[in-house]
Formats: sequence, structure tokens, C-alpha cells
Amino acid sequence: MNDFLMEMIVGSARRAQAARERMPLARPQTAGPHGRLRAALAAPGDAAREAGSPAPLAVIAEIKRRSPSKGEIAPSLDAVLQARAYEAAGAEAISVLTEPDRFGGSLDDLRAVAAAVDLPVLRKDFIVDPCQVWEAADAGAAAVLLIAAALPAGSLGALLDECHDCGLDALVEVHDAVDLERAYSVGASMMGVNNRDLRTLDVDLSVTEELGALIGSCVLFVSESGIGAPRDARRVRAAGAQAILVGEALLGTPHEHLAAAMASLRGVDAPGGDA
Repeated sequence: MNDFLMEMIVGSARRAQAARERMPLARPQTAGPHGRLRAALAAPGDAAREAGSPAPLAVIAEIKRRSPSKGEIAPSLDAVLQARAYEAAGAEAISVLTEPDRFGGSLDDLRAVAAAVDLPVLRKDFIVDPCQVWEAADAGAAAVLLIAAALPAGSLGALLDECHDCGLDALVEVHDAVDLERAYSVGASMMGVNNRDLRTLDVDLSVTEELGALIGSCVLFVSESGIGAPRDARRVRAAGAQAILVGEALLGTPHEHLAAAMASLRGVDAPGGDA
């Protein structure tokens, strides 16, 4: 395991322990059925097939202030204003970074965004403990990200089950064939192929192409990282991706141009002009 991923895991475990000591949470007692994020991401493709049209990509628009690879991206970002702009522009879902040390996120961002929009919200973090799933549910999230490479063999399946017991979807992130096999072994129905190697932080869209050939049609397939232009989106769409997770390209787009930018990424005509 590389130094960056280890740093993230150690920090996440430390915060989870502090959360348990500060304000113990428990599994929600009245959790509804999971499936909200999956349904939202599948909807554009389902509608297109019924109409006999090519399926557009669904868009998960991300909220983050900085990243280890790019540094400061949007340090003064208002998470609620950005989320509402994404919703108005037609995003299918919103991803909120809650990791504080390297990404500038927080559970407060997640809670505020989930309360402000009607879209399903994904908690994106280095989840290692069931209490972090409970935190996500308590904050109003519809789903959490589970990173296969960050979790021991038994923990991935246990956390996936915990998500479902809490009424949350789990987007299981994979980067190579080993991760993919583990994701299948625990019954993941949504997989996010991360084009970024968490060992080097390098990005390569060929990861989506290589793993896309191995992902069956029963899995909802999301491509993550490195998708900044329509040509990138076309490339992962050709590899079988049904949805894309996009952060930096949209964070740098003025709100009045977000709808056109998303349309150009999803592969449909842009309302009101080009991106």
C-alpha cells in the first residue's frame, strides 16, 4: 500500500475513532431501501433506450476545494451554491468530498448539500469504519464510496452490507483487475473505475477501457477522474461507461455555462449554446 493511500486510511481511521468517542452514532433504525443513486444514474440510459436513441452519460458532479494532485481548486467554494448550480444544470447526482486534510471537505458540507438539493448525494471519502456509513446516513447521503484497494478482504463486503442496511447505495471503486474481482466477489452492483492510480496519482483513461471490457451489463459502470473534455467523455462512453464523475472541469466552469458543459460531456445537444 502506498504512502498516500496509507496516509488517507490512517487519517480516516483516526477521525472515525474520534467520532465514536465524541458523539456515538448507531445504524439507522428506520432506513428505507437503497437504490436511489443507482436509479438516478441509470435513468438517462433507460429513457434513451425506450426512445430508440443513443444513451447519454449520466453525470455525478463533484464538490471539492482541493486535491493532492492539483492543490487548491476552489478554496472559497460555497458547497450549497455549487450544489444548487449543479442541480439546475441537470446533474443526475452530486459527490461531496468529506476528507478534510487533503481535500478540504467536511461532514458539514455533506449535510448542507443533502439538505439543499433533491438529487442523490454521494459521500466520497476513505471509508474504513461502519460509523462512517452511519455518519453518511445521518447527514442525508444517498450513497458512499468504498475503495476496494483501501479495505482488507473482509471489510469491503461488510461495509457494503452496512450501506445497504442503512438504506444507502455503495459505489465500489476499482482500479485494476484485482480490485474488480474483489468487487464482484462481494456482489457490488455499482462500480466506479478510478482512472487515477492512488499509488502514483497519475491519471490514464485506458484504465476505464481495460476494465470496461471486463465489466458485465448487470453492473452500473461509472468512470472517475481525468474526464475534463467532451473527447474524454466520448472515450469512456465508448468503453461502456454509463456515468462519469467530474469535479475539476465543472468547478472551473461559470454557473451560467454549467448546463452546456454537462450536455457536452454527456453527449447530447447543449441547451443555450456550446460549453
